[in-house]
Amino acid sequence: MYVITELKPGRAIQLDGIPYLIVASQFGRKSQSKANMQCKLKNMKTGSVIAKNFQGSEQVEPADVGYRRVQFLFSDGEQYTFMDLQSYDQFFLNKETLGDTVYYLVEGGEVDALMFEDHPIGIQLPSTVDLKIVETIPGVKGDTATGGQKPAKLESGLTINVPLFLQEGDKVKVNTETGEYMKKAEQ
Repeated sequence: MYVITELKPGRAIQLDGIPYLIVASQFGRKSQSKANMQCKLKNMKTGSVIAKNFQGSEQVEPADVGYRRVQFLFSDGEQYTFMDLQSYDQFFLNKETLGDTVYYLVEGGEVDALMFEDHPIGIQLPSTVDLKIVETIPGVKGDTATGGQKPAKLESGLTINVPLFLQEGDKVKVNTETGEYMKKAEQ
């Protein structure tokens, strides 16, 4: 069991049999009252976010979650098919469950699946991914890395701003937390 001071972002807890991921937490204490921890919790099954306050000596049950290495196979637009790299079993996750993470998935790419009671409930992306530019306005001679930026559509459907010198077919490294261009990736 976790005490309230152990409720840190990134930890998984269980409330009423539902797994939640702590997205943010802030410890507080008002003059003579008991300590409290204000948390934002993301429901790992539905993706909804709630706010919850935990008081004083309250204890919270950790969620039995784990990660399994999987490969993204394909999507039909609503269902995303993954394969467990140990057992070769395939499973599906829908677009609502995955949310914005779908913009960082590339066919054949490997990610970690978040498992709760041996059932996949989501995925965890690496901190960066390499994606190919499929559509952008052409660069012209004289464009530099420190010049301006232009929009570029990536192979996953995500549109980001990239430096002017990048062309269609170039690979870029994208931060999966912010969705921003980091640098040109190795081809």
